[in-house]
Amino acid sequence: MPKVISKNESQLVAEAAAAEIIRLQNESIAATGAFHVAVSGGSLVSALRKGLVNNSETKFPKWKIFFSDERLVKLDDADSNYGLLKKDLLDHIPKDQQPQVFTVKESLLNDSDAVSKDYQEQIVKNVPLNGQGVPVFDLILLGCGPDGHTCSLFPGHALLKEETKFVATIEDSPKPPPRRITITFPVLKAAKAIAFVAEGAGKAPVLKQIFEEPEPTLPSAIVNKVATGPVFWFVSDSAVEGVNLSKI
Repeated sequence: MPKVISKNESQLVAEAAAAEIIRLQNESIAATGAFHVAVSGGSLVSALRKGLVNNSETKFPKWKIFFSDERLVKLDDADSNYGLLKKDLLDHIPKDQQPQVFTVKESLLNDSDAVSKDYQEQIVKNVPLNGQGVPVFDLILLGCGPDGHTCSLFPGHALLKEETKFVATIEDSPKPPPRRITITFPVLKAAKAIAFVAEGAGKAPVLKQIFEEPEPTLPSAIVNKVATGPVFWFVSDSAVEGVNLSKI
């Protein structure tokens, strides 16, 4: 079962998430000399800034950051997850303390399959692989949309059944922009740890579905069920009000 950590203020949610991230960071650096992380966009990024930027224990130069999904737009576009990460996190880190960040190649943006193939190659070359050749991230940081989507894996979409590609193309995202790439369930299953950040009363209806459905169909709920490593949910009290779950 996932571990749900609930706090009544956004700063406290960020600090709770940061404490777990630092623990995983230190374990990973001790084992391999690096911390391999995949991140999504959205409000998750501001939570990382609040909890990690002024934290003396954060070792950003040891981080290798990838994106769990990315929109196929220029890196400085308002829809770019990299652009959001830069504005809300990277620009707040001293230049000599920057993590290594792996982005999509702008030169390939007109060819969706070429982008996804290149990004999968970047991941395979730079992230440790398990015995089945699947990349193993030390931590995948995720958000949860009001429809229960995570990464760019949407309810009922064919990509939920993708088992061979580690990074796949989506041309028909129900949420704009339509053209994206996303990591797939084989990568999510293999991760050493997964952490969701979900805040606000607007998330309560979907979290009720995620945690109370006996047979999960929403992508975020499927992550809870199939992940082989621990899954953490860092949430605000309002996001889980009326939701039947055990909280820490």
